Amino acid sequence: MAVTISDVAHAAGVSKGAVSYALNNQPGVSDATRGRILQVAKELGWKPSLRAKGLSSAKAYALGLVVARDPKLLGTDPFFPAFIAGIETTLAEHDYTLVLSVATAPGAEERAYRKLADGGRVDGVILTDVRHNDSRIGLLRELKLPAVTLNRPDSDSPFPAVSMDDTDGITAAVEHLLALGHVRIGHVGGAQEYIHGRSRRRAWEAAMAAAGLAADLFAEADFTAPGGVAATAELLRRPDRPTAIVYANDLMATSGQSFAQSQGLSVPGDLSITGYDNAEFTQYLNPPLTTIATDPMRWGRVAAQALLDQLNGTHSGEDTDLQAPSLLVRASTGPAPSTTTKPAP
Repeated sequence: MAVTISDVAHAAGVSKGAVSYALNNQPGVSDATRGRILQVAKELGWKPSLRAKGLSSAKAYALGLVVARDPKLLGTDPFFPAFIAGIETTLAEHDYTLVLSVATAPGAEERAYRKLADGGRVDGVILTDVRHNDSRIGLLRELKLPAVTLNRPDSDSPFPAVSMDDTDGITAAVEHLLALGHVRIGHVGGAQEYIHGRSRRRAWEAAMAAAGLAADLFAEADFTAPGGVAATAELLRRPDRPTAIVYANDLMATSGQSFAQSQGLSVPGDLSITGYDNAEFTQYLNPPLTTIATDPMRWGRVAAQALLDQLNGTHSGEDTDLQAPSLLVRASTGPAPSTTTKPAP
C-alpha cells in the first residue's frame, strides 16, 4: 500500500499541513521540522502522487505524441515501437508519462493537438513525421504548446529540433553499390510529403549525379510493406530495370526483396537491395539485409530529454544533431550482373 501524507504526519508527530509545506518546499515550518519530516518520509518510502503533484504545480507531468498513421501499421513498422520505448525510458526517469494519440480520420490530427492543449492535459509534445510546409508548426504556436521536432522543418519553426542526417547513410549505400559495379541503381522512397522521405531521395539523387549517372529509377511509396511491393514491381517492370535498389526503410526493403524472389530473381545475384533503419529482424532474412544502421530508441530518449529541458528552462534552444547513421553491409548486396540475367517480372 502506498505511503500517504497522513502516514508521514503520524510518524513525524506533526499535522498533515506541516507535511505538505515541507514536502512541497513551501514556507510555514521551521528548518528543523522540515528536516525531520523529510527524513521520516524517506524512511517510510513516501513518493509523490503525480496527480497531486500536477495539481499543486499546474503541470500535467505528461508529454504528448500524436501519430497520424493507421494503427495496424504502427505494429509492423519497427521504428515507432523502438522510438516510443526510448521516450518512455526517459520519461520514467523523471516521473512523467506519455499520452499517445493515433489520429487517422480527416481533421483528427488537429483535434488531437487541441484536446491535448485544452485543460493542460500535457506540458508539451514531440512532433514526428515532419512534413513539407508543416501546418502543425503554426497550430502549436497558436496553442502555445511547447514542442520539439524530429528533424528541422523546411518552414520557419520556433521549436528546437532533434535531427539525424540521412545524407551520409544513403550516400554510402549508393557508393557501396557503385563499387560493386552497379550503374542502374533505383530508389524506393517514402511519401514525399515527409521531410525524411524527401531528404533520402535527394541524397540518392546527389550520389547518382556525383557518379555521372541519371537518377531516373525512382518510385514513391509510403514506408509500408504493401507500398514497398508495389514500388518494387513498378521498377522491375521497366525495360531498363535496376540491378540494385536503395530503399528508404527496412520494411519496404524486406517486402521488396520477398517480391523480387517470388518473381524468380536472385538476391543479390540479379538484384541487390539495401534498407534503412537496421531493424533487428533484418539480420535474419535470407539473405540478411544490407542496411543503414540508425538508433530510434536513442532518438526517442534524446527528443524526450530535449522537451523536458525546455519545460524546465534549461534547454539552450539550439538543435541537437545525433550521430549520422552508417552503412551495415550484409549479404543482400553483391556484384552487378554482367547482363540482366532474368527478364523483368
